[in-house]
Amino acid sequence: MVKDGRTGGETVTRSEKPFLRALAGEALARPPVWLMRQAGRYLPEYRAVRARAGSFLDLCYNPELAAEVTLQPIRRYGLDAAILFSDILVVPHALGQALDYVEGEGPKLAPVTDAAGIGRLSADRLHDVLGPVYETVGRVAGLLPPEVALIGFAGAPWTVATYMVEGGGSKEYAAVKGLAFGAPETFARLVDLLVDATSAYLLRQIAAGAETVQLFDSWAGVLPAAEFDRWVIAPTRRIVDAVRAGAPGVPIIGFPRGAGLLYERYLAGTGVDAVGLDGSVPLDWAARALQPKAAVQGNLDPVFLVTGGDPMIRAADAIVDALGRGPFVFNLGHGVQQRTPPEHVGALVEHLRRKG
Repeated sequence: MVKDGRTGGETVTRSEKPFLRALAGEALARPPVWLMRQAGRYLPEYRAVRARAGSFLDLCYNPELAAEVTLQPIRRYGLDAAILFSDILVVPHALGQALDYVEGEGPKLAPVTDAAGIGRLSADRLHDVLGPVYETVGRVAGLLPPEVALIGFAGAPWTVATYMVEGGGSKEYAAVKGLAFGAPETFARLVDLLVDATSAYLLRQIAAGAETVQLFDSWAGVLPAAEFDRWVIAPTRRIVDAVRAGAPGVPIIGFPRGAGLLYERYLAGTGVDAVGLDGSVPLDWAARALQPKAAVQGNLDPVFLVTGGDPMIRAADAIVDALGRGPFVFNLGHGVQQRTPPEHVGALVEHLRRKG
């Protein structure tokens, strides 16, 4: 039994934390709960810290402030897990790609579109640039309540590469698909770099105190099946293997958003311990096809949190009724929206807490 050392207060073994018990395959009477983007702009206390930080990137690289916003939803709601406050694009930034966050528009990167651009990237300063993130993990690990688990995370190579090639968000993914389909050897160099950097990044988070890690593959669903195997499953498997080799026993969650029927292939091919479900995944199918093989996490539509009231509670109950008899973590199908009333999140968590 692995002890989870805390500075002060009670010590709780990892196996006693509800979130980690669910990831280990245990069906719990009350499902553990955390929410993607649980720390963010819907919380007034987050907005106050964000105003002090300067830019969004400055906030990600400020261990004191990043730790504070990581802890805010834990203090407010008593969730079962905290997730590191950072961003998936700190990895390309640490590899040398110019990155900025434009208010109202999101991230903007200097596009990497060919072999020359990929060749200018380097992992030489990866841990120097990301050192503040590891410090944030360590700070949070020392301040969390003993029963609350800490999640580290990174973007999966396909999704991070999409931002890098497109220069930001995209609706058609024409540039990244064009590179992946038309020059796969060149694109593979970028993916290989991301596999190695992401593996090293996650292992450093674990060494700093993360007890599980999640790989976000937000754009997994835009690829046809054969390309999904090559650019989603295969790179993710390499990261899973590297993390397992360096940190045996630390559970890994995969979130291949939009994968549809390919969720089953993803689970089998990547070897993740748990899979996050987006809001489109049918509950009965997930219970039948996925949950016997791994823990599942999800998948309330975030708009139900905006709506609140009986519609939110009914939708949450349907998810728990369908998935609560197996290893299950309650979450959303995507992140908390900025317009979400904080009291709706509180009402949801309180309702779920009464389930046990």
